[in-house]
Amino acid sequence: MTTTIARTVRVVAPLALVQAALAACYAGVVVVLLPRQVALLDAASKVENLALVSTVSFAFTVAAQPVVGALSDRTRGRFGPRVPWMVGSALVASVALLALGRASSLLLLGALWVVAQVALNGVDVAAAAVVPDEVPPARRGRTFAALGAASVVGAAVAVTGIGAAPDGTAGAYAALGAGVLVATAVFVVVAGVARPRPRAGAPRPWRRLLVDPRREPAFARVFASRFGFVLAYQLVYTYQLYVLTDHVGLTDARASVVLGTLTAVSLVAVLVGAAVTGVGSDRLGRRTPFLVGACALLAVAVLVPLAWPTVPGMAVFAVLKGLASGAHLAAATTFVTEVLPASGTSPATDLGVFNVATNVPQALAPALAGLLVLRAGGYPTLFVAAGVVALAALVASRRAGRAPTSSTPDRVTA
Repeated sequence: MTTTIARTVRVVAPLALVQAALAACYAGVVVVLLPRQVALLDAASKVENLALVSTVSFAFTVAAQPVVGALSDRTRGRFGPRVPWMVGSALVASVALLALGRASSLLLLGALWVVAQVALNGVDVAAAAVVPDEVPPARRGRTFAALGAASVVGAAVAVTGIGAAPDGTAGAYAALGAGVLVATAVFVVVAGVARPRPRAGAPRPWRRLLVDPRREPAFARVFASRFGFVLAYQLVYTYQLYVLTDHVGLTDARASVVLGTLTAVSLVAVLVGAAVTGVGSDRLGRRTPFLVGACALLAVAVLVPLAWPTVPGMAVFAVLKGLASGAHLAAATTFVTEVLPASGTSPATDLGVFNVATNVPQALAPALAGLLVLRAGGYPTLFVAAGVVALAALVASRRAGRAPTSSTPDRVTA
């Protein structure tokens, strides 16, 4: 694959804007807006209701990325396989987010969030496939580090801004939807991405929605690593607002302000973790050591609130989990593009399958966390469980490094 640095920058810069807008939507809704609306509807049952809404909505969207990815891989036309799905999904997402701000019941809230999530996932998987389409392997570590950093900036801006304006729920939803639309439009105009390079012998992607781990062990193991890491992370992340109020003991108003500050602190840490991992793994030509290190760091991070349930303790937690998140995001997403099944002939399909490792833990985490908090010992049990899951992800990461690698030039040593 021969691509100039200028072309890479022209594609990656607006793609980073899209990732920032998507991350702003996910974080702004999941961390602040959804918990806030759920609590306003029924404060006494907020933990159970948040778990219900989050679990149902994520469960409905698990298949969104693989299906949209397969459709994207098979799309042909003057605008190529990625742009139509990005634009169409962005339009649907913006409308659903606008309606979410006016939801007056738990049922309507959950239904609209399902629609919004499916559409946001459509934008996400089509955008992600642009990287293997356009960026050579030697630049992918730095590329995913930049995209990861953009995601964290978007999430931090959303959580900080929305947290500081506790009465602006409808306006916040509208702003998030508009952000996705604008970012997608900028990408289409600036990047000018159309049809990817021909991929000889590409199989029908519908046959690839299920990956055989015996034939693709490296893909399966990095999938397992990502699954475990995201589950451990989300067990605590989803309930951060409630951790601050119910475990640390802050008032609701104070917790919203502190949450914004912790998000900003975590932002810096993620940027550092992603940058070091992106550049370091490109130079080293290996991703596995960074996956292992990220899982180990997360295992330590989630135990800090248990040992030190204070605002300073939560700050340390934010720094450590930020470093771990940035490192794992950059290493896992880069590594998986180098071990895609069938030498990457259907990248959107395979990346959609891989992203199930993010979506399924997000579906499981709220319900599991709610069960642990309400039935199995409260927040201390939650933190210990997250640490155990992070260690399981570490084991999967180490095994990923033992997988045989392809001789194709698009792959590097694990």
